[in-house]
Amino acid sequence: MSYTAEERAGLGLRESATFDRTTIAAIQRAAETGVYDIRGWGAKRPLPHFDDLLFLGASMSRYPLEGYRERCDTDVVLGTRHAKHPLHLSIPVTIAGMSFGALSGPAKEALGRGASEVGTSTTTGDGGMTPEERGQSKYLVYQYLPSRYGMNPDDLRRADAIEVVLGQGAKPGGGGMLLGQKISDRVAGMRTLPAGIDQRSACRHPDWTGPDDLTIKINELREITDWEKPIYVKVGATRTYYDVKLAVHAGADVVVVDGMQGGTAATQEVFIEHVGVPTLAALPQAVRALQELGVHRKGVQLIVSGGIRNGADVAKALALGADAVAIGTAALIALGDNHPRYAREYEKLGSAAGFYDDYQDGRDPAGITTQDPELAARFDPVEGGRRLANYLRVLTMEAQTIARACGKSHVQHLEPDDLVAVSIEAAAMARVPLAGTDWIPGT
Repeated sequence: MSYTAEERAGLGLRESATFDRTTIAAIQRAAETGVYDIRGWGAKRPLPHFDDLLFLGASMSRYPLEGYRERCDTDVVLGTRHAKHPLHLSIPVTIAGMSFGALSGPAKEALGRGASEVGTSTTTGDGGMTPEERGQSKYLVYQYLPSRYGMNPDDLRRADAIEVVLGQGAKPGGGGMLLGQKISDRVAGMRTLPAGIDQRSACRHPDWTGPDDLTIKINELREITDWEKPIYVKVGATRTYYDVKLAVHAGADVVVVDGMQGGTAATQEVFIEHVGVPTLAALPQAVRALQELGVHRKGVQLIVSGGIRNGADVAKALALGADAVAIGTAALIALGDNHPRYAREYEKLGSAAGFYDDYQDGRDPAGITTQDPELAARFDPVEGGRRLANYLRVLTMEAQTIARACGKSHVQHLEPDDLVAVSIEAAAMARVPLAGTDWIPGT
């Protein structure tokens, strides 16, 4: 017999905060199967995030800009330190790396279409570069991962930038996973591995063991590409201050810091929920490292990712010191994933629109995170690209609106002085005052 919440309260039943029903179900599942749980998406636990920060709009002591008459620019240049051809993007929002394999071919094409329409970049992800993605991407960043799946020098040269991936926010210290049901003949061919067999990416690069070796690797990549391409280094947010300093010393043009709210196609849930630090905590550490090296906004650019959802998040990340942000999960939702139109099909999978995170199973009814040809055929890359472009425009306009309200003629002119926090945790992590005070916890 089941009881409503009111009936349970009337009977004096009280749920344990430690052993709640979700925890009990996880223990029962582990006991029944003997294997750990694997899922996609990112951390679901509540964490201090950008919602815990507020902007101080201009009033008397600051002078706002008029939105209909005064400009607020949004462009950003990435890779000015060493590259002959830095990327000059129209907006400070980029598309994070998501592999062909995790995503369908049409979905990768749509990401390229949407990003190109608004003048920003997209990123390959693990498993190599597809012709559709390269063909539709004005600016394409090629990820160089520990697996080396699909890697070849010709594609490095065809890319507009190279991102050396050392870690991912959802699973820093752990390798990637792509289960056999998503390894189609085409995916297998690109990765030079058997079709239908689970594939796991290594957690570290096979040919170097530390920062000195990374310097050698970056120089090799520069030589292969004739010093034309910006070289990014991406780290999962953990010991961010030290990792950023080491990346800069190794020669990175751009550092990408991915917080634990960042998503993944598939990994152990214990990783997603219990490894890494929140984006809000990692960003100020990265900025401090760059400032101490004298390169913040002066040669090395910082991209932050992990839980970016709206223009306010973009503006807050820039105010805390990022040069740009990257989005992944939000981009998939913009394409049409988790849409109510597929509610009945999500229910058949034991989920619901807005909750679907079983990306590893490859049964996405939206045709985005699948290799099933019938499901993938449902997705229209032209329409998906249009939706993504619309979403990116909205993010940019929202960030501009906030910047103008703070009296800024460029979104990158936003600064920590424009922010306050509404919780002690957020104030300590972001290193901005608690609202109504001049107190920054820990200082």
